[in-house]
Amino acid sequence: MTDDDRTELRTAAETLVEVRDGVSHDETAERIDTFADQLRSMADANRGPDHGRLDRLMHNLREVADELDEESAEDVRSALEHVRSYRETVEGV
Repeated sequence: MTDDDRTELRTAAETLVEVRDGVSHDETAERIDTFADQLRSMADANRGPDHGRLDRLMHNLREVADELDEESAEDVRSALEHVRSYRETVEGV
């Protein structure tokens, strides 16, 4: 995978959309939707995200996973793994 291949980010966004559809708490669903939007924006941007931005997003995904039932939390962790896989391709730190 190259820096320009942001399939992992798109997959993470799609996974979060699926999670969001099953979340009944409006505020949590809105947060998940925001993270999915951020991932889609990162995937479509001319330049990929840096380590800091990815780290903040990963931290937020871990937080939201802690707020969900086990099945939804597992799906968020799956999205997190896709972000982590992409992050491993980013140069720097």
